[in-house]
Amino acid sequence: MFLVSILLEARGNHIPSIDFEREGSAVSGKVNRSVSFSKMSGHGNDFIIIDGRSGEGAVPWPDHAREWCRRRISIGADGLMIIEPSAAADFRLRIFNADGSEAEMCGNGARCAAAYAERQGIAPQRMTMETMAGLVRASVEDDVVAIQLTNPSSMKDEAILEIEGETVPCWFINTGVPHTIMYRHGVADIPADEVARMGRTVRFHPAFAPAGTNVDFVEVIERGRILARTYERGVEAETMACGTGAVASAIISSVFKGAGTPPIEVEMPGGILIVDFKKKGNAFEDVWLKGNVVFVYDGKLSR
Repeated sequence: MFLVSILLEARGNHIPSIDFEREGSAVSGKVNRSVSFSKMSGHGNDFIIIDGRSGEGAVPWPDHAREWCRRRISIGADGLMIIEPSAAADFRLRIFNADGSEAEMCGNGARCAAAYAERQGIAPQRMTMETMAGLVRASVEDDVVAIQLTNPSSMKDEAILEIEGETVPCWFINTGVPHTIMYRHGVADIPADEVARMGRTVRFHPAFAPAGTNVDFVEVIERGRILARTYERGVEAETMACGTGAVASAIISSVFKGAGTPPIEVEMPGGILIVDFKKKGNAFEDVWLKGNVVFVYDGKLSR
């Protein structure tokens, strides 16, 4: 018997707990001890957050990510965030995509983890977390969370990709994870299936093998404001928002597309993220990503 017990909480309003049951477990086939989690969202980019500091031996987090992140038949999320002890920061953040792959960085996931850590007393309002991409600072003020990302790297000016018999201009930058930027008119009106098709094609393009790339479809609306939609590697779908994608889109748009100087508003399907940074020669530093986070509910599940 697989048991998930959820205590719903929406902006501080508590709803009685609800128990859901189904037969078996894709991971273990039997019930083990329960683990507490929080479901959180950063502009629709949603995550399962778990305090894993107890260090109870080897846990198959990739398997759990694949099982728990499935929508409609499980909790459902874009990723699984695990908080672990760190000797270099307030905590270590491990990031697992919905497909079980471990990611170097996730902007909105890190923002949600910061809010969780402050709420649980794991870290103060001003904190530092250790990620595979490096040390990340965060600031929590009520439901607004800002993170300072590691300095972007590997920025490339316009390049041409051969896609489906056509030449397509694109730009590239690594903001903790790789992002390829493509500019389109009417980004908000691109059909979802076209974003998925083109995103998947570029994500697996030989030019980015073997690691692949995230893909951002971007439009500059005016100075200081852009639209962006992201196909996320590891989720293998368009997400409502992407923090590292917002940062990548803002920097490339500022440098190459006349979007102006930061801060830059990045409008994504799930809401607006604010990106700020300093340009120093051909490098970027003091890169901040800010936006709201929401605690969707708390719960317990077996593993």
